[in-house]
Amino acid sequence: MIARLFLIACLLVTACGGYDHTAAPSLETILSDTPAQTLSEYGLFTDRAAETPANRVLAYDLVNPLFSDHAVKHRFVFVPGGEQAIYSDTDVFSFPVGTVLVKTFSFAPDMRTPETDRYKVETRLLIHKEDGWAAFPYIWNASGTEATYAPAGKQRNIDMIDPSGTPLGIRYAIPNKNQCKTCHQSGDSVLPIGPKARNLNHDGPTGFSQLSNWQARGIIDGVPAHPPVVPPVWESSLPVESRARAYLDINCAHCHKADGSASNSGLWLGWTETEPVKLGLGKHPTAAGRGSGGRSMVVEPGQPDQSILVFRMASDEAGIAMPELGRSVIDEDGLLLVREWIESLDGRE
Repeated sequence: MIARLFLIACLLVTACGGYDHTAAPSLETILSDTPAQTLSEYGLFTDRAAETPANRVLAYDLVNPLFSDHAVKHRFVFVPGGEQAIYSDTDVFSFPVGTVLVKTFSFAPDMRTPETDRYKVETRLLIHKEDGWAAFPYIWNASGTEATYAPAGKQRNIDMIDPSGTPLGIRYAIPNKNQCKTCHQSGDSVLPIGPKARNLNHDGPTGFSQLSNWQARGIIDGVPAHPPVVPPVWESSLPVESRARAYLDINCAHCHKADGSASNSGLWLGWTETEPVKLGLGKHPTAAGRGSGGRSMVVEPGQPDQSILVFRMASDEAGIAMPELGRSVIDEDGLLLVREWIESLDGRE
């Protein structure tokens, strides 16, 4: 009788498209040369709605998430059993082959309460294959029951009330595979952006110290007693300069670095950069096209309205707006923060 009940349960799981809650993701599917056509095929979640992570799939978040048209993001990491990432104080951790980084983008009708009637729009996978990292975008169906591989990306109209209470309609862009590579470029390679010690060093969604939790679970080893950290961008009691630098680090530095897609600009906005000119202070642009807005300096200390950085952040026009990808509306809060920082630089060279 017990064996019969077990067989019936297995058949029901298969028929309903469910998963064994003790099963780990499929390494065969993860490392295949051909991307799965549906997200559920990877076995990263125990349900097709991708709400419950499978065994060894861990939810995580960042101290400061990148702005993406007010989208809510849910992140997960899978590291194969018996493998560990290599810790770094400054760079993205070196994850083993078979690692999957998952990021799902969601919206709600009223983004002041983003978990109420939340619906998923896209999930991006970054998979460490045998020959390096590769990006795979998946688009969710209207019922939120499955996401399908979409290498060409897609545009989607989204209506919402934004976090400030203002009705907003946007043309949300789901990137294609090549656009994913643009943001994740590091020299000739594709690399993750977020999983750095300074971004993970806080209490994550599990309520535990995130780096300690990763080490305890065997995802990473060698975490020091005092890993680096960046300040929470919206903690107004902290210095404006450090908060603005943290904002630029997560929103801009993945392109604006020595081996990034915007390296020819000479503007490097990473948290560890110390040279004022590379941060834009008193720096003339490498090209004076329409993107400069007639301004002569990237950051003119004390003069946000005369700074190219502010001009481009305040634009939603293609060819001028920065970042170029990942947003269709202006991040008003981020813009205000950067303006305040530049104003505070009055008199600095």
